[in-house]
Amino acid sequence: MTETALSRIRFHPAMRWAAVVAWMAIIFALSAQPALPDLMPGLPRAEEFAGHLAVYAVLAVLLWWALVGTTGTRYPATWALLLTMLYGVSDEFHQSFVPGRVVSVEDLWLDLVGAGLALLALSWVRGRRLRRHIAEL
Repeated sequence: MTETALSRIRFHPAMRWAAVVAWMAIIFALSAQPALPDLMPGLPRAEEFAGHLAVYAVLAVLLWWALVGTTGTRYPATWALLLTMLYGVSDEFHQSFVPGRVVSVEDLWLDLVGAGLALLALSWVRGRRLRRHIAEL
């Protein structure tokens, strides 16, 4: 079995959690803006939908990565999804104080879908790698 150089890198546990906190700070900074630029004027709300899906997908994967590498917890994907959703709720609460922004249950659903799809994809990829490894034994 061949390994890539990246797969052999061992990250210090603090670095894993620093990546999570940094990504949360980016989300916080974006949420603190009264309005975000309209990047796709021909597709109303497309960037809002895509933004929520993508941003929370990344957060869920980073949380999974930090949990797997530092806690040894059972069900890291479930915990990552739960923590991602808690952050999404706190983000919506934060937006309630930002002029021009509102709390939206729809945004929370988009956050959940983005996080869930990312964790499902991660699980699928890891399962394929495990099956390939077992087949090579």
